[in-house]
Amino acid sequence: MTTIRVDKEKQPLLPQKTGRSKAKYTLVIHGGAGTMSRNKSTEAQLKAYHDGLRAALQAGYRVLQDGGEAMDAAVAVVSALEDNILFNAGKGAVFNTAGKNELEASIMLSKPPASHPHIPPSRRGFGLTLLTRIRNPSQLARELYLTPSAAPHAFLSGENAESIAESLGITLVDSSYFFSEARWKEHRRGLGLPEIPFPPGTHEAQGSNSNSTADEEEEEESPPSTSLDMFPTGTVGAVALDVRGCICAVTSTGGRTNKLVGRIGDTPIMSAGYWAEEWENKSSWLEKAWNRIIGRDEDHRSKAAVGISGTGDGDYFIRQATASTIARRVQFLNEPVATAAQVAIEDLRQDGGVGGVIVLDHDGNVATPMNCEGMYRGLIREDGVPKTAIFEDEVLE
Repeated sequence: MTTIRVDKEKQPLLPQKTGRSKAKYTLVIHGGAGTMSRNKSTEAQLKAYHDGLRAALQAGYRVLQDGGEAMDAAVAVVSALEDNILFNAGKGAVFNTAGKNELEASIMLSKPPASHPHIPPSRRGFGLTLLTRIRNPSQLARELYLTPSAAPHAFLSGENAESIAESLGITLVDSSYFFSEARWKEHRRGLGLPEIPFPPGTHEAQGSNSNSTADEEEEEESPPSTSLDMFPTGTVGAVALDVRGCICAVTSTGGRTNKLVGRIGDTPIMSAGYWAEEWENKSSWLEKAWNRIIGRDEDHRSKAAVGISGTGDGDYFIRQATASTIARRVQFLNEPVATAAQVAIEDLRQDGGVGGVIVLDHDGNVATPMNCEGMYRGLIREDGVPKTAIFEDEVLE
């Protein structure tokens, strides 16, 4: 059996006696898994992805550094990735079989944010699917989570979700905003069709048979040679831990290339592609004694939490409830996040599912296992140094 390598920072043999007296915050992110190839990559491509991951990490770090909410940090990260055409979310979303973009997003918190104390703990999170006119689906997921009066449910889709978004002051974009030449060509090639014509209403459609200025402008924005992914199936996601001990997971995607119209993946499905939870930590007397020795306060000893965001072949994540399975192993088997995540990813592999997860617990422990050649990923802690990696054998440096 192939052993899955798990990325995590090297920890000292004995923990530092900092406990909760020194506020902790951590941020781990991913930008998709399973569709990149080292042999076919160039230095320019790799640099572009590393730069995109670092920029997203810094956006979230600025929130956490100022004592901000995990929710706001995770949304800041995912918004940056949604705006980056390299990643399969927002602007870089892939096309379905009909040549349309149908976007998904979700948010989930281990406990309500301190900035919104009226949110009941049972609210948990929110999922969205089949969006066609929301520039940043992650921002809408956050807004609906925070507005139970507008959306008392846990999951919404399509036109009504977008109508509610308008009523909350979110500006809709034309569906042509999500068009990119590279994604369109992948869509057409995947169906065995010629790469052109381009869809009506795009700049490329106006000059697809000539070297038009519009073509040149699009090429400057998204050169075909820059894309490292071919026929993406992944997502983007972030899991953040703030100084109050709240963990938030935010995930966003365009789905898988040439998915059937109306297909819903794991990204908006609670327990499949995302999860965040806090619970009472029933420590043994030995663990309690050790916590006292290393200076952890009472709240730290009594509470535990975890957050997960997945990426890959979402149909398998749904069938195995991958995200919540990881949380259950941590909670009930008392497994470290690295062990719990590795087992879940191996279970996916055995069923034929390709992908990876990012996992973060209340102590700032991180795991980023995958069962494929690579996963765009990054990590940043209190020191503000962004660490990024792409391929399976790379550590977060």
